[in-house]
Amino acid sequence: MMQISPETQLFIREHSSDDVRVLALQAKKYPDIDMPTAITQIAGRKVAAEKIPSWWEIEKIWYPKHLSLEQCSSEITARYKARLLQGDSLTDLTGGFGIDCSFLATGFKSATYVERQEELCEIAAHNFPVLNLNHINIKNEDGVTYLQAMSPVDCLFFDPARRNEHGGKTVAISDCEPNVAELEELLLQKANRVMIKLSPMLDLSLALKELKQTQEVHILSVNNECKELLILLGQTSPTEISIHCVNLSTKGTQEEQHFVFTREQEQCSECTYTDSLETYLYEPNASLLKAGAFRSIAAAYPVRKLHPNSHLYTSDILVAGFPGRSFRVEKVLPFSNKVCKSITQEIPQANITVRNFPMSVDDLRKKTKIQEGGDVYLFATTLSDGGKVLVVCRKVSNI
Repeated sequence: MMQISPETQLFIREHSSDDVRVLALQAKKYPDIDMPTAITQIAGRKVAAEKIPSWWEIEKIWYPKHLSLEQCSSEITARYKARLLQGDSLTDLTGGFGIDCSFLATGFKSATYVERQEELCEIAAHNFPVLNLNHINIKNEDGVTYLQAMSPVDCLFFDPARRNEHGGKTVAISDCEPNVAELEELLLQKANRVMIKLSPMLDLSLALKELKQTQEVHILSVNNECKELLILLGQTSPTEISIHCVNLSTKGTQEEQHFVFTREQEQCSECTYTDSLETYLYEPNASLLKAGAFRSIAAAYPVRKLHPNSHLYTSDILVAGFPGRSFRVEKVLPFSNKVCKSITQEIPQANITVRNFPMSVDDLRKKTKIQEGGDVYLFATTLSDGGKVLVVCRKVSNI
């Protein structure tokens, strides 16, 4: 049974900002301290400060080894998931560190956390009461074994392992452990609704073909970095599956961006293309790019697309609430050797993005000698007439 002595707890508190690599070398100086445990807790608190801020504020929370902490959800995505599931009873079949379970459980009268690693169960048994989550039962069992024998509940949460036997990350449902597609029928025998958390690298089209009872898809990005793909299964199959593209922000005052479409809408949406840049340029957020809602965006907002494969948009008047980043265009330069040789005289530093362009960001930096960073943004892209251009712009706030 995991225990942390009062002496070690005090050491953790007093050395919470220290470099754990230095502490590891000083273990002999502190013979009464369980140094491996102290280092795990100090390192965990440092990760939690950014990833799980409300837990970081609570000194009594225990943390697991690095891999479990790396794989767990962030607080902001866990809170989003909690908005999607409510009911009387919940079972989390892949408990892990317990982030998702703890936030999901707030919407249920009773919850069960299932985890096959004994150490993680001990940590959860300590943390849940500290968080006033006394209605969560803990089961130290294999998730699939527990699923086969369990009584039905309102909702199930399932986060299959996304690392193969060699430690590499997997991107296909069939490569996950266990294979969710093979368990779909059993999952829906045990719950009315099932939430499955998958890798953002997963092929969405393939996933929807394999999971026949999909009702909704939620693609979650945090600060414009795609983090999670959530699939909600239910007892009925809708004629059209709603795909929610969400960008959550932990920085500044930027509001949550939320765009919903269906694949059928995407196919029949009208999209206007242009061979010239207007006053403003728009880059869809990472969730929209992952979902492939390219025509749907052009139909929903008064913007024109630069090229079928460029995934950038433009307008003469600033569009309020565009789900992505908005820029004011300062200059459009033709892509040529002459321009590349002289551009640093005017633009020595810029944030470079390439969209439907024959060069990578690194290669373009080498060719232009432009340094990274600053307030200027440079988009290298292709217009609808095939012309290659460099769009110089600055970010504007999304109103």
